[in-house]
Amino acid sequence: MLGLGLIGGAVTGAWLTGDSSAGTARSPYTAARDAWHGVPVDTLFPRTLKGRGAGPGGTHRTWTRVAVAADSTCKDGLDPLLLTTLRPVGCERLLRATYTDATRSAVTTVGLVFTEADASGMQALRTRFTEQKLGARKDLMPRTYAPEGTSAASFGDEQRASWTVNPLTEIPVVVLAVSGFADGRAVAEPQPAADAMASGAETAVAQAGLGHEAKGVADRVERGLRAAVADLTEQPG
Repeated sequence: MLGLGLIGGAVTGAWLTGDSSAGTARSPYTAARDAWHGVPVDTLFPRTLKGRGAGPGGTHRTWTRVAVAADSTCKDGLDPLLLTTLRPVGCERLLRATYTDATRSAVTTVGLVFTEADASGMQALRTRFTEQKLGARKDLMPRTYAPEGTSAASFGDEQRASWTVNPLTEIPVVVLAVSGFADGRAVAEPQPAADAMASGAETAVAQAGLGHEAKGVADRVERGLRAAVADLTEQPG
């Protein structure tokens, strides 16, 4: 479990658990299963994320980590329907962190679901999400992580504005993120990130760039995870 010092990012280079031995298997699937406890938290969830061209109109973004959740089961961190949807691939562990943008007007929780599936299982999940458009369903939105005493303290279920859920196929991980306004205002009509980022989108969520927030944070955490897994696969057995 994450120590208390990690909440708010107080320990640089700290590990997600006391086990600091990184996986040495060459298979990306095997290596990824070790990543949740074998890669430093500052690698999985960097203190700062740079989003060059990640904002509306290609504007640049910078996100700062405000809190990291203790690793948990998916039952503790996902809504029941999303948990049911992911059940075919199993859940090894769920890791989450919350970021704020440079203006502190938006907050985003990003999560990594480490699954128990093989490549065919992850491909089947990806296909199901694509064909059934599950990523656009409001009842499959990720939960927020909003610890007290942070700028995300008022980021609850009613404040969820835009989201993305992305099952990967190269490694057994589902990347998810959900964004909202930092001032705690409720959002009556949340919008999937893909829709909020679409050209000509004029909803309040789109105009505030919250689709870009969710997608931008998720993409950069995903890239960092992929790089970490690649490093693990290159280590000698």
